[in-house]
Amino acid sequence: MDIATMHAHGEIGRIQASYMAEVRRKRLYGGLTLLLFTVLMVAGFVIVDERSAGGFWDGLHRLDDYMSEVVAEAWQRRAELPGLIAKYFPALVETVNIAAVSTLLGVLGGLVLSLLSTRRLARWPRLIPLFRRLSDIMRALPEIVIALMLIFVMGGGPVPAVIAIAIHTAGALGKLFSEVAENADLKPVEGLASTGANWSQQMILGVLSQVAPNYISYGLLRFEINVRASAILGFVGAGGIGYELRNAMSWGPGRFAEAAAIFVLLFGTIVFFDQLSSRMRNRLTEGEGQ
Repeated sequence: MDIATMHAHGEIGRIQASYMAEVRRKRLYGGLTLLLFTVLMVAGFVIVDERSAGGFWDGLHRLDDYMSEVVAEAWQRRAELPGLIAKYFPALVETVNIAAVSTLLGVLGGLVLSLLSTRRLARWPRLIPLFRRLSDIMRALPEIVIALMLIFVMGGGPVPAVIAIAIHTAGALGKLFSEVAENADLKPVEGLASTGANWSQQMILGVLSQVAPNYISYGLLRFEINVRASAILGFVGAGGIGYELRNAMSWGPGRFAEAAAIFVLLFGTIVFFDQLSSRMRNRLTEGEGQ
């Protein structure tokens, strides 16, 4: 074996040893992270269990009591379910309207935030950090917190829910839209600028025409999320079918059939919009069915 071959084998051995050392280091870090996560989860569970009105393990055997009572009463009154579904259908329409309006407002807000916080596209580059922090704050605040504050000021109803969901949606979509816009081709923008087009015209004609399918896809995905969010906000008095569900659940036995009818409506609506939105997004992003 000549010197060059020996040197090559030695170099390969050093590379293999370095690679294995890096693998062991990553495994160690991964194991320590998993251990820390497990310890935090166990400690958090113990604290919550101790501070709860009833212990988790003490009440575990009653986990299915509520749903079994709902199903039993709904089965006894199954002949009334079609009428109850028709009764609560207007509340469902209100919930869908809340989700649709808040999504539309959120998409418009996210569109503006994304263009103002995207490098190479922003109207005022020095204010990019400001618009990005604004977007962070808007999506960091849970919808239910914003809704509770608005209900305290404005009273119950769908308007606080629309505003709360729209704020959170604008913050979330502002981040997603900005990431898409950063990958847009700037040649159309430069061409429009050379013809004297203003910033708005450059963004609409040069950028939005490229990223529209992705923007619409994200908007549809957000609409799915907002349908569920609008139902949840009904529990705090923001109107819609969630408000009716809270009332039905609060009354307990005797109103469980109403709760079951609302569950059926919610489940069917969420599945319907999930499937519809997924199909539309696939056609936009992948060209399926075309």
